[in-house]
Amino acid sequence: MGRFSHRASEERGPRDIFKWKVLDPLSGRAPKVPRTTFTPPRRPFDPELVRGPAPSLTWIGHATFLLTLGGKKVVTDPVLGPRLEGFVRRHGEAGIPPEALPKVDVVLVSHNHYDHLDAWSLKRLGPEPTYVVPLGNAGLVRGAGAREVVELDWWQSAQVAGLEITLVPSRHWSMRFPWNRNDMLWGGFVVRSPDGTAYHSGDTAFFDGFAEIGRRLGPIDWAMLPIGAYDPRWFMGPQHMNPEEAVEAAVQLDARTMVAMHWGTFKLTDEPLAEPPVRARAEWERRRLPAERLWILDIGESRALPEPARRLEAAR
Repeated sequence: MGRFSHRASEERGPRDIFKWKVLDPLSGRAPKVPRTTFTPPRRPFDPELVRGPAPSLTWIGHATFLLTLGGKKVVTDPVLGPRLEGFVRRHGEAGIPPEALPKVDVVLVSHNHYDHLDAWSLKRLGPEPTYVVPLGNAGLVRGAGAREVVELDWWQSAQVAGLEITLVPSRHWSMRFPWNRNDMLWGGFVVRSPDGTAYHSGDTAFFDGFAEIGRRLGPIDWAMLPIGAYDPRWFMGPQHMNPEEAVEAAVQLDARTMVAMHWGTFKLTDEPLAEPPVRARAEWERRRLPAERLWILDIGESRALPEPARRLEAAR
């Protein structure tokens, strides 16, 4: 039993993987998953926003963003290379190549799965940033070259580069190798600054913690939420949200803006790579939520972050 197994979502193990990948296809119960040539939409990043101090957000791909708050550069779950651990190929190129990144002040790593903690990428970011990770992950990032590492438990906060960073719960699990399942914690991050508050959920299933995160740490201006890697539901439901659940999570967070992530970059599960944003937009429209509050960025797209909610409320 891992150190954090009591916090983990419903477990899926080798038997479940065998059923998903072997038995269901043989029995005809699994949908046929065609080989895909899909490449996610892409646009050039904005050099002024990427390099300058103004609040901004650029989607590099998957769960990787460059976030500028308080004049500091924050990279989330950096996965920058053409493949995951040399095997799963990237669809399209990283929105910002490693050599084009500005000086990074803070790196946030939500958990130890290979599509979120990528040693190749951490080595390229180097020892200069401060790395913030959940409990138990410091050794992994130090092994990839990190020097200054802050470990946090759920609801624990730290002041890093002038930003208040809080690790918050998620419904997920961890495993780097078969023998260390749930030995290291996982979670999401809330980053607070005078420029506003950003939330990056990491990987998570839908759970009742979203409302508590919003209540305790809101108002949340920008919520980066995963909309992909959700099929088959019997396997993925306990660990990954589908697009409709992601929209509900944004509502429960009372987030001013939902920013979609974790889709289109790597083919990890059964749904078509292009499907998640279609379903997310449809659910957003079905609920009659303001269209400008849903951001489904192109790879490399940079956006300036508007005035934070609390500042606007104070002005009124």
